[in-house]
Amino acid sequence: MTLKDRVAIVTGAGSGIGRGIALALAREGARVALADVNEVSAKGVAQEIQKEGGTADAHKTDVTVKAQVNQMVDLVARRWGGVHILVNNAGWDRPAPFIDTTEEFWEKVLAINLKGVIICTQAVLGFMVKQESGTIVNIASDAGRVGSTGEAVYSAAKGGVIAFTKTIAREMARHNINVNCLCPGPADTPLFQEEFAKKSPRLAESLTRFIPMGRLASPEDIAPAVVFLASDAAKYITGQTLSISGGLTMV
Repeated sequence: MTLKDRVAIVTGAGSGIGRGIALALAREGARVALADVNEVSAKGVAQEIQKEGGTADAHKTDVTVKAQVNQMVDLVARRWGGVHILVNNAGWDRPAPFIDTTEEFWEKVLAINLKGVIICTQAVLGFMVKQESGTIVNIASDAGRVGSTGEAVYSAAKGGVIAFTKTIAREMARHNINVNCLCPGPADTPLFQEEFAKKSPRLAESLTRFIPMGRLASPEDIAPAVVFLASDAAKYITGQTLSISGGLTMV
């Protein structure tokens, strides 16, 4: 499933699942642009890729700011001659009962998890349509398929990502652009440890207990599916949603 000479953009690539995806794409030969609001973390991952002999660079990018995203995509396309793969991975949440949340919190969750996907997708589509080829992989969540207690707005945002994926897949199929969605379950990432395990240890423990495979996902569990969907092996697959949750959900 070689991705040699393809240009990939991964958002939220500075840590966790995004880091795992960026490393996996680079190992298959892709040139990887790591977009993250945390420039230091993104540069660290880029250096990891370069030490392994891959090609990568880091871009400080807030996916909720259209001007920043457009500038980043234009720079990547000019430098490397196009954009072939986009992985919309950037996300954020904090568990809380919906009744206790604020409008400010809703706006942050929706902006990062849904609006950011929309902005980044529109930014790359002009290049992909011109190429008459491309792949977009959106990282949603099983919370968007079945709901998740304490994550009402996050679940709504990820449900929106799933619906958005299907619509863009329909619109872009005639341009040989495939668009698919992955739905991880709970994953052992820095975000999970900071916002879930530390603040709601009982919730974190219960999530792990309910997973049939008996453990949280790791970034390495998610990345191979991204590589597959980004490769020619998946060129006739579009508009699909795949759960990677250790059996937590089976829908």
